[in-house]
Order: sequence, then structure tokens, then C-alpha cells
Amino acid sequence: MSILRYTVPNSFTALSLLLGVASIVTTQLGDLELAGWIIVWCALLDVMDGLSARLLKATSSFGAEFDSMADLVAFGVAPAVLVLNAGLQIGGVEYQSGQFWVLLAAIATFVLAGAMRLARFNLVSNEPSTGWFTGIPITATGGGMVSSLVLVLIHHEDVAAVLPLHLYFPILMFVLAILMISRLRFPKAMRRESNFINVFQILVIGGIYYCGITRTYPEYLLGIGVFLMIAGIIAGRITRDA
Repeated sequence: MSILRYTVPNSFTALSLLLGVASIVTTQLGDLELAGWIIVWCALLDVMDGLSARLLKATSSFGAEFDSMADLVAFGVAPAVLVLNAGLQIGGVEYQSGQFWVLLAAIATFVLAGAMRLARFNLVSNEPSTGWFTGIPITATGGGMVSSLVLVLIHHEDVAAVLPLHLYFPILMFVLAILMISRLRFPKAMRRESNFINVFQILVIGGIYYCGITRTYPEYLLGIGVFLMIAGIIAGRITRDA
């Protein structure tokens, strides 16, 4: 029974890792939309991973390290490869041009920052939870922002055609990299004292699951991702001395 208890969350982690690899392969095969949705599915599995580990009381050092490895692939490498190919396919970036090398440097920085962010998180994972992250989690940047943005651009080709994506993509990846390794306080998704916040979190997660399962409304995913990131950063600032 003890082995089965730990197998459940680790299975979610393993599936997320494999889907991250599938997203990379799918991107390289040219299906950016499916690759973007696969990253969203990884985010859904990440929620199930953490929830099942807490409910079954199956947290472990192995699980924490395994989860970080899966997160780096699913929310670090896969979104980076997706953005690189999106820049080439819909952003007007020409292979081996100056814009290409800038974008390549940006996604490399994003992956490196994500790895550093996950390593730092593991160093404090055994300490009592405070309800706050230090730095924006990679799941929010790679899983919440990057994948949904690419999906929105694919769904709205007219908008993508008029935007200087060769400039916006590198800036986005550099900014997200800085946010991940920053010392900003960012709230965790967990039960809070306010019933309003708890209900809001349930509704948001429910909406994300609906969009991910039905592969619809990437605009919702991007909108809620931007809102939660801005609101979370503001909440971290105003409660710093609380």
C-alpha cells in the first residue's frame, strides 16, 4: 500500500515528463498548436501531481527531485522550443539571421533561469511552507504564459501578422527568465483564510481544466495567466511586511 501511495503522484509526474518530450517532438514536426496544448496538459498533470501527493501524504525527496526534472522539460525546454519554432514559422524570424541568434539566446536564458529556479526551490522544499514562492514558478511562466500566448497567436493569425514578434518573443523570454530567478514573493495556489479567494482559485482551475481538455479558449488561459501573474506580484509586494 505504501508503494502504491507514492506511485500515484510519481505517475502523474512521469506522464508530465513524457508529454513534455512529446511537445518538443510535435513542435519539431511543425504542429505548434498541438504542441502548445500538450504543455497545457502538462500543467493540468502538475496540479494532479501535487494534489495527490498531499492527499495521500506521499511527499518524498525523490518525488521533489523527479517533479523538478519533469517541470524543467515540460515548462522549460518544451516552451523554449515552441517559441523558437513560433518565431521561425509565424514571427518572421529567418534562420541564422541576427534575429534568430537573439531569440536563441533568449530561450537559452529562459531554460537556464528555469533550472536555477527549480534548484533553488528544492533547497527550501523541506522547510515549513509559508504560502509564498520566491520568484515566479516555472509552471506559471512556461505553462501559463508561453504556451497560451503561442496558442492565441495561432488562433488569431491576423493579429500575429501585424505584431513585431521577432522583437516581442525575445523580450518576453528574457523578462520571464528574470522573474523566475528574482526574489519576488508570489502566492502559492493553496487554501487561504478568505473564502472568496478559495472559491476564486477553484473557478480559475476549473476553467483551465475545461480549456485544456476541450482545447478551446486559449484567450482565457492567456488572460488569466497575465492577471494572476500581475496580481500575484502586487500581492507579494503589499504583504511583504505583513
